[in-house]
Amino acid sequence: MKIGLFGINFGIAGDVDAMITIARAAEASGLESVWTGEHVVLPDPRVLPSPSDPQTPFLDPAVALSHIAAHTTKLQLGTGVIILPQRNPVVLAKELASVDIVSKGRLFFGLGAGYLEPEFRAIGAPFEDWGAVTDEAIEAIKALWTMEKPAYKGRFFSFEGIDSQPRPVQKPHPPIVVGGMSRKGARRAARYGNGWYGFLTDIEATTRSLEWIKGYVANGDRPAELGEIEISVTPPRRLTREVVDRYEEIGVHRLIPAFNATTVDDALRFVNEIGEIASTYQRL
Repeated sequence: MKIGLFGINFGIAGDVDAMITIARAAEASGLESVWTGEHVVLPDPRVLPSPSDPQTPFLDPAVALSHIAAHTTKLQLGTGVIILPQRNPVVLAKELASVDIVSKGRLFFGLGAGYLEPEFRAIGAPFEDWGAVTDEAIEAIKALWTMEKPAYKGRFFSFEGIDSQPRPVQKPHPPIVVGGMSRKGARRAARYGNGWYGFLTDIEATTRSLEWIKGYVANGDRPAELGEIEISVTPPRRLTREVVDRYEEIGVHRLIPAFNATTVDDALRFVNEIGEIASTYQRL
């Protein structure tokens, strides 16, 4: 079981000095990875299902991970998740390739379809077509990262006669981790993802998504070259050895607990606590 840390770019970690202190502690504690969240804007006043107070600082994932890369050496860097239909995939492909380069191949590209209509509206992104836009954006980014002469023609994105250099360090591309707890998210993970990410999914919800994914794989929705899908989960409860074992039993490969600290000291205590759990699995 791999153990990561979610929330490295917002809240208390929205302060750059705190972010680097926590990231360095995560690496020193033996954690495998740190993961960002993303909201470009949040509804003000807060309305459900908005996850955070509108005054919560969210650093841009690519900027935050690039800065963390300069202050760490082996810590894996994940976007958990970028809200893909709110992004231009051509620009995003360049940004993420740059993160993979400056980190020397440490990027996980986690993506999701989003769910906050006010955020989509403010950005000018198509809320009604978010699923189709997400699928096309993944295909477009893969084309830019892997094709000798990148070309793509879709309903929302089209290009040809261009190139985008440099390409990512990791080949054929950084691992693509698809978030989403719906059937559509499971199908997208099976079809496009090197991994699936369940955010705040308990054992029951994780098991349900894994069964959906297995069903899509069995039905031929997964390209053979993608191989086994890696399963990552941010659990909704405190991490213990017993919790880790239960997730491992159902086929989870990585747990990414979220910290909700209000001070750096609290965050460091949390990192130390889950680092001790991670170290026991490294010795097994």
